[in-house]
Amino acid sequence: MQLAGLMRAVDWVASRTGWTRLGLAFVSGLGAAASLPPVYALPLLLIVFPAVILMLDGLREAPLKNAALMGWSFGFGFFLGGIYWVGFAFLVDAEDHAWLLPFVALLFPGGLALFFAAAFAAARYFWTNGPERVLTLTLCLILAEWLRGHILTGFPWNLIGYAWGFSDAMLQSASLFGIYGLTLLTTAAACALAALVSRRGWNTTPAAVTIPALMAGLLIANFAFGMIRLADAGDETVQGVHLRIVQPNTPQEEKYVPHLRWQNWLRLLELTNEPGLERISHVIWPEAAPPFLLDSDPDALAMIAEILPPSATLMTGAVRVDRAKGEDQRGTPYNAFQVIDNVGKVMATYDKAHLVPFGEYLPFADFFEAIGIRKIVVIPGSFGRGPGPRTIKLPDAPPFGPLICYEIIFPGAVTDPADRPQWLINVTDDSWFKNTSGPRQHLVIARVRAIEEGLPVIRAANTGISAVIDAYGRVRARIDYGRQGILDESLPVALSLTIAVNLGGYIFAAFCLSLLGWAVFLGRRATPQV
Repeated sequence: MQLAGLMRAVDWVASRTGWTRLGLAFVSGLGAAASLPPVYALPLLLIVFPAVILMLDGLREAPLKNAALMGWSFGFGFFLGGIYWVGFAFLVDAEDHAWLLPFVALLFPGGLALFFAAAFAAARYFWTNGPERVLTLTLCLILAEWLRGHILTGFPWNLIGYAWGFSDAMLQSASLFGIYGLTLLTTAAACALAALVSRRGWNTTPAAVTIPALMAGLLIANFAFGMIRLADAGDETVQGVHLRIVQPNTPQEEKYVPHLRWQNWLRLLELTNEPGLERISHVIWPEAAPPFLLDSDPDALAMIAEILPPSATLMTGAVRVDRAKGEDQRGTPYNAFQVIDNVGKVMATYDKAHLVPFGEYLPFADFFEAIGIRKIVVIPGSFGRGPGPRTIKLPDAPPFGPLICYEIIFPGAVTDPADRPQWLINVTDDSWFKNTSGPRQHLVIARVRAIEEGLPVIRAANTGISAVIDAYGRVRARIDYGRQGILDESLPVALSLTIAVNLGGYIFAAFCLSLLGWAVFLGRRATPQV
């Protein structure tokens, strides 16, 4: 009876048409989004991906067009559920930007959903209705996700591989083949159950049984590898480097209010000067922490020098202006990271390279400004773009690589390959997105970058989540969202160059080619099952 009920459900899903099919695809996308941080409803993937495969099976009229529409509906649900928090940034200055929310809610997830539309249409073009179709869809999805991470500067947020963020062990394979490889494995495993079933009934041919059995075996092997790797992981730290991460918890709505700037500035200094500062070698403030142009304010630099102990260094996100650049006297603003010594001298500056569209710059500015759309950050003009990853060398610490806000989300693009750092500092201000999924997802992404690169990541956030992450992606200490405080910790040591850094791209390409070869081989041998 249970099997008969299951087959009726299979037939019902496969026979959906029109708006019912699109609605079911949308709900499936929402279910896939729920597998990601911080919900981690991972078992839903075993339902939603087989469901979309069955719906693709059932397409009869205009299959490519309907597959694309179904993929877009799935993607719209996935991105609406996974990155809904982007809309909160438009409420910080509600008077100017709240009217854009309906457009953001449609255009941002709707635009990203086009990648899923292309993936579903491509998969349906090569559809054979045998068990190999699960491999076909997996391959098309992972290639679409790779393109999403690279086209138009890329936005590789919420890749399915991040669904393992609750398990340090399952994430360790990112040190071998990176987050795209882990996403491929996770997607293939989620789709695999569909190899066993079609509208005609159960498929128990060797080919059909092999796919889910192999995927289950690979997941077990992935977990075993992670456990073995973590069993050898130590807790060593760099001698002589003692960090103080400052989390001021300044509400975004109050950060640049003129009569509150002095109060916000004093909060930074008071937290920095908490007891124990004499033992600290490096103080780290979050993105754009000073509420004014720090390097243009000698009094502010003098106040920093007054509280820093001898040989201590301040590292902070800060807005700066290059007066020599720009079309007017205002110059060009930069979202920067600056290193300041204990006498108030700016020792090094890094300018953010990956800027946030509509946040830090306005694409097609003339068009959008003509219809009243401005970027969210209130500083006039678009931010200037830095040259890319840079390694900064200090006399009293290993060389490090600064990353500002979402620069850390780009796999393989977080370090200077010609001058590799020994640790990464990620400064951010997630207060734009309130107490939502966004800051939690951002933290998991930072953990995976640490594993891929074999480098510790020190994360300083305005209102959370600040953290010390070791090279295995383990969070050694943290300050949660919405809390004010400091984090005094030692710097974890770096690991040797990981396989992912050296060969991860080639391994991922080999996975894709293997998947393609397997799908072609099974397709030539299979008997149609629909």
